[in-house]
Amino acid sequence: MESTSPALLDVHGVCRAFPKAGGGELVVLEGVDLTLNQGEIVGLLGRSGSGKSTLLRLISGLARPNGGGVTYLGQPVDGPARGIAMVFQSFALFPWLTVLENVELGLEALRLPPDEIRTRALAAIDLIGLDGYESAYPRELSGGMRQRVGFARALVVHPNVLLMDEPFSALDVLTAENLRTDFLELWSEGQLPIKGIILVTHNIEEAVLMCDRVLLFSTNPGRVVTEIKVPLRQPRDRQDPNFAALVDRIYVEMTARRTDRLAPKLDRIPGTGFAMILPEVPVGLISGLVEAVSAAPYNGRADLPEIASDLQMEIDELFPVVETLQLLRMAEVEGGDIKLTETGKRFANEETDERKRIFARLLIRYVPFASHIRKVLDERHSHTAPKSRFVDELEDHMTPDMAEQTLRAVVSWARFGELFAYDDDTAMFSMENPA
Repeated sequence: MESTSPALLDVHGVCRAFPKAGGGELVVLEGVDLTLNQGEIVGLLGRSGSGKSTLLRLISGLARPNGGGVTYLGQPVDGPARGIAMVFQSFALFPWLTVLENVELGLEALRLPPDEIRTRALAAIDLIGLDGYESAYPRELSGGMRQRVGFARALVVHPNVLLMDEPFSALDVLTAENLRTDFLELWSEGQLPIKGIILVTHNIEEAVLMCDRVLLFSTNPGRVVTEIKVPLRQPRDRQDPNFAALVDRIYVEMTARRTDRLAPKLDRIPGTGFAMILPEVPVGLISGLVEAVSAAPYNGRADLPEIASDLQMEIDELFPVVETLQLLRMAEVEGGDIKLTETGKRFANEETDERKRIFARLLIRYVPFASHIRKVLDERHSHTAPKSRFVDELEDHMTPDMAEQTLRAVVSWARFGELFAYDDDTAMFSMENPA
């Protein structure tokens, strides 16, 4: 559906950073380029924290970039842009207003005559499938119906560009599928008053199902690493081998180990040594994925899209577990497959006590911060140390939030491996079994 008309949107070299409490900046987006042409749905796919939602705010004019710029129909965006509307993940409805009043609210800022406001609002409600619910309040509606109100409120202003920030992620699977199908039918039939769509998602199948192009984002900071075109005609069939091949390709891209030091890794545990920001992954998920890959029908090697579907895990749930297994050398990822190492296979086949010993050895060997805490506790006569001692060290390399996340991850893993203990009430670390 590409067009030779001028681009609706042009994002060029956009950077966005936020000041850190202790000085310096946290870079969320760096050098992002993006073009939206008429008739396109462009997907932004990446993990939470990759700056996708921040980018939507910059495009809509709700925030300004630190570098680069956004143009809409050739004009710079330097404030809320008329002609760009947004649908949010959380519905964002006013509970004290009816469906009709919530939808009309989007038009009141345009200072239209009351009769026109009502006519357009009723038409949008009817278009999105909520005819008969005009006088209902949000509390009386299901999640899917509330999100339909969110769509109607965005569409009623007749925007050229619709920004969708994970609009289906708060819904159950069947409701989300129904709403996606209805929306795509309206879009394909030209019934929607919009010319282009940008969809933020972390659901790979959703991106392939809906989008004409998918931009894959790295994290820390967010960059566009790869663009993948989706040449499949609508409506798309998940059982189509070409559909499955595109899903596989995206998994491969998002788990690829990039050897070029200048090529940012799409998904990785950032930093080395103390600068390693660790994902907060429960040991139960680590053990569960190892057991699932070890068991039939995978028998030690699994296709990531397949096992993600079997376990009903999206990338924000699956990838941190996979990364942790890679960090601990319990698994390797290659060509979109996860393969257990000999250590991973041994872990899967052992009883709990031996699993704990294996896990402790892996922490000491491959997680520098866990090894550091153990060494400090070993060397102290009391075999204790305050949390603040380690938090200060972490914050030399990362933000306070990331430091807390990393510390929680290490504490959780160390408890399972009985490497050391942590008392949250006293904020003190101690040896599990001091020598």
